[in-house]
Amino acid sequence: MAGSIAVVGDGVDSATDIAISLVMVFTASLIRRPPDKTHVYGYGKAESIAAKVLSLLIFYAGAQVLLASGGEILDALRGRDIAREVPLPLALHVTFLSILAKLGLSAYQARQARRANSILLRANARNMLNDVYLSSCVLAGLVCTLAFDMPLLDSITGLLVSLFIIRGSWRIFKESSVELMDGVNDESVYAKIFEAVERVPGARNPHRARSRQIGGMYMIALDIEVDGNITLREAHAITEAVETSIKAAVENVYDIVVHVEPSGHCSRDEKYGVDRFST
Repeated sequence: MAGSIAVVGDGVDSATDIAISLVMVFTASLIRRPPDKTHVYGYGKAESIAAKVLSLLIFYAGAQVLLASGGEILDALRGRDIAREVPLPLALHVTFLSILAKLGLSAYQARQARRANSILLRANARNMLNDVYLSSCVLAGLVCTLAFDMPLLDSITGLLVSLFIIRGSWRIFKESSVELMDGVNDESVYAKIFEAVERVPGARNPHRARSRQIGGMYMIALDIEVDGNITLREAHAITEAVETSIKAAVENVYDIVVHVEPSGHCSRDEKYGVDRFST
């Protein structure tokens, strides 16, 4: 209605937020399902799959705005008459109200993401905060467009908006890929694991530690050495103490698997995992 492609781009970006919220509602019900024989680790990774799908949708929306604004800029550079008018002042009012609404939503979602340790919710909060910056840039571009009576500035702002949307989609895509590839976003978790093991009497040389994320929670596996002359019950008590110590040091632990070896059995040729000398 205001005749601004920059505001259209901002609106497209906001529409992707609606899509994210709808998918989050669906995903939330899915990840609450208990484990079964097909998915013995539960459905937590559905969140990462949803985040990846949404990143592709956001990329598509940004690409559409990029093509539209880029086409207008190319037409202007080639000297073609694109018969564009300066956007109406209505665009300023709409964008200002959008900034206020997004500020409130971003703060609320960030707070809930920290409480739930949710990748998807954290991505949504970050995207909403990016939208605040985005809308602020749109507002600045509109002010300049109206002040200098240059419709081309609105097209340039729209182009910048599209690049911002595409950049946000890539960040969400990259973060969700870490969990799907059995990685961790915070590598310092290994140092916490080793420090926790070293606090347990009888547990020695923690090594071959592996950690991956399931719905924002850590699945941890590692090997430890104990005195080879102790009984099985004593070794079992040490592993339970190791699990308790790790859970106290690392938040949001899904499960821990501890493999016990007699002292001196550790091999330096292990292919997988992290040892304390590499942290």
